Amino acid sequence: MTSLTRFVQVLLAVAGLLAATSSAAGCPPLLDHVFPKLQDGTPQSLCQYEGKVILVVNTASFCGFTGQYEGLESVYDKHKARGLVVIGFPSNDFGDQEPGSNKEIADFCRMTYGVKFPMMAKTDIAAPKTGAFYKQLIAKTGTRPKWNFHKYLIDRSGSRVESYSSLTAPDSRILIDRIEQWLAEKP
Repeated sequence: MTSLTRFVQVLLAVAGLLAATSSAAGCPPLLDHVFPKLQDGTPQSLCQYEGKVILVVNTASFCGFTGQYEGLESVYDKHKARGLVVIGFPSNDFGDQEPGSNKEIADFCRMTYGVKFPMMAKTDIAAPKTGAFYKQLIAKTGTRPKWNFHKYLIDRSGSRVESYSSLTAPDSRILIDRIEQWLAEKP
């Protein structure tokens, strides 16, 4: 095989990968982002969650709200069969309460709280380094996270987004009611 042939094959493979994750493939623009998976750095497209109700949470291992991991896992476990996905985004932006490596965070979440919901690698949430995905969430809701365990709920179409403060527990009636309402809507 010539180097030109190999180059063309690689180029075609990359083009195929890009096409699979692009918004042209039908992914809602809000979900058209790729993040490394917390456990092993494997690229994860949020487009894989198209058609699901998504609860996005910025997390931290050494925060007064860290106990919310238990509630988040419980809500995820109870509603995942109906189309809910919880996605954790660890961040060290608020009070330096997530100083560990991705591996340390993954081990802590798994061993301490039995977290099985998807977790992405450490992410910048606060200004001035706010990542593009969080910028979109902020723009859609007008609410910027002020602390760890801020929550954004995204409907199945990826068009409606609601914001919930860190003080809103994962099992709060207001959050659960909205989750159940949006789960009842057909994708």
